Amino acid sequence: DLHWYPHSFPTRRSSDLIAAVCSMFFAGTAAGSMQVAAGQYHTVGLKLDGMVVAVGHNVDGQCNVSSWTGIAQVEAGAFYTVGLKADGTVMTVGLNDYGQCNVNSWTGITQVTAGHAHTVGLKSDGTVVATGENSNGQCNVSSWSGIVQVKARYAHTVGLKSDGTVVAVGYNYYGQCNVSSWSGIVQVAAGGLHTVGLKSD
Repeated sequence: DLHWYPHSFPTRRSSDLIAAVCSMFFAGTAAGSMQVAAGQYHTVGLKLDGMVVAVGHNVDGQCNVSSWTGIAQVEAGAFYTVGLKADGTVMTVGLNDYGQCNVNSWTGITQVTAGHAHTVGLKSDGTVVATGENSNGQCNVSSWSGIVQVKARYAHTVGLKSDGTVVAVGYNYYGQCNVSSWSGIVQVAAGGLHTVGLKSD
């Protein structure tokens, strides 16, 4: 069964309020952002100078990114934030109850992605590393090779291979990992319980 987490989901009203607050914040203090990422209750922005801003729920320290520099990509898990540095190392802040922030030893990373409580890194040699909550096998990526893009969401992980095929691991109750027949894919995206592939045509 899908592992549910201790933090409750927001109501529609609270989601709308958070979105409005985030919009006002980023329209002002984060002008010039080159990337944004959204977690459960927080939003993160990567600025053109490699610094990072964040706003929202911060009970686990997921918005404590003001000291980050040299960042090339940001991702937001449910209650934590991931930053890929230009040198291929990775930084994290926030909730670490499943080890999703245990990335200090990672090197040679070219892309990061975050699920609810697991973190995935694509290495420059096309292999993949992952850490964090793994009750549904969403971190079982050590055998992957030839990967050019990774995406993680609630409890599954998706990898796009250089030949246009796709691999996936993790929670599959709704068939979100049933991608073995896909071909000619140039980009993948993952929702909470679904997976999308863009074909070359």
